Amino acid sequence: MRFSDLAERQILKAQAEGQLDNLKGTGKPLADADTSTEAIGFRIMAEAGALPREIQLRKAIEEQARILQGTIGEEARKPGLARLADLQLRLAIEQEARRRFHGS
Repeated sequence: MRFSDLAERQILKAQAEGQLDNLKGTGKPLADADTSTEAIGFRIMAEAGALPREIQLRKAIEEQARILQGTIGEEARKPGLARLADLQLRLAIEQEARRRFHGS
């Protein structure tokens, strides 16, 4: 199954759950800046608040890195570094699973 098929499933699920109701721009054509199926699917999912796990993990990694920048002291940083390493590992697992699933 291709990623675009997965995206389509997520969109249909979000539609069935009513997550796509009353979105900004409903009924208007999509902007043609990037019209790839995946880009459109990601944008629709993002506007509905249904982000793919990889994107959620990337955001969590960025947030954890910001937290660590403000943390002073080696002992205080250890739990934050462990959390960052865990998030990075989870992202790598998600990416590898996607690559294997799509045969790339």
